[in-house]
Order: sequence, then structure tokens, then C-alpha cells
Amino acid sequence: GRYTRQLLDGLYDRGAKATFFLCGYRMKDYPDITQRIFEEGHEIGCHGYSHKPMQTMSRRDIAAEIIDMTALLPEGCRPAFFRPPGGLRSDAIAQVAQARGLAILHWSVDPEDWATHNTAAIEKAVLSKVKDGDIILLHDMTDSSVDAALAIIDELQEEGYRFVTASELAQARNIPLIPGEKYTRFDPAGS
Repeated sequence: GRYTRQLLDGLYDRGAKATFFLCGYRMKDYPDITQRIFEEGHEIGCHGYSHKPMQTMSRRDIAAEIIDMTALLPEGCRPAFFRPPGGLRSDAIAQVAQARGLAILHWSVDPEDWATHNTAAIEKAVLSKVKDGDIILLHDMTDSSVDAALAIIDELQEEGYRFVTASELAQARNIPLIPGEKYTRFDPAGS
């Protein structure tokens, strides 16, 4: 909870929006943070209930993960995206996502912040690769990740970038979201 609150404070101060992929078991522990994410205009995506690997689960078990997570969403919150834990996919995952009306969102820039506690290394890994339309994967589970996220936002805002939710970016780029389809970035027109 502490890291998410710190990140939300920093996003608010910078006028930046993000897409948060939430797990149900964490939403159950922190309903106030889930509500705050929604109320502050960020997007909530489905990451399942338990964070268990889904690539070998049955369609029924995958659906239960999604249903149990979405049951905890704030009133009026309807996710557009699903991201299976670890980004691992299977035909069953795509089929369930399609049936539940969810596009699958992965990422185009992954600094593997979960594996390092070095803020500068995380920043460098993102800033050396990021381009307009990228989806940056970061986690709010350590000071180094949150500090890096906010420093990255500061640097990129100075360069003229805006931070919006994944759905807002897709809409701005006139990219229709197709349930069950995988997206990793939303390129500018003509790219």
C-alpha cells in the first residue's frame, strides 16, 4: 500500500495518468487504494485474482480469476484490458479475454524493475528505449521502482511527452481495442 500511495501522490503532482493492473487479493486488502486509483482518473486493468500463472489453467479457472477480480472493482469501473501474470499467454487466455470483452495489454518497454533495486538503472533502461506510443511496464513494489517511475515521468514530460491511460492512448491513435487481441504499444499515425 505504501508504494502505491507514494506513486499516486507523484502522479497527481505531475498531472500524469497510468493504467494499473490490479490483482484481486491485493484489492481486497486495499479497497481504499483501488477506489483512489479509479477516482483520480487512472485506468484499472485486470491482472486476475491470485497472480497465479494462467498459461496452463483451464478456461473455467481463468474466467474465475477475472470474475473474482472484477467483482471487487469500484462501482462504474469497467476494465478494457487484461494482462495475465508474467505476460504469459495461451489460446485459453485469449479465448476467455475475448469472451469477457477484454483486450490483452502487454508492454513494449520492460526495465525489469522487479529484479533490481537500482533507481538509476531502471531510469536508464527506460529512457534509452522509450518512444512515442510505448507501454512502459513498472511495478509499485519498491522505493526504487516508484522513484524511477516519477523521475522517468519528469524527464519525458520535459521532452514534451504526456502520460495517459492505455485506453486514452489507443483512442487518441484511433486504434480500436479488439477483445482477445494482444497490444504492446500504440504507434502514432503513419508510423
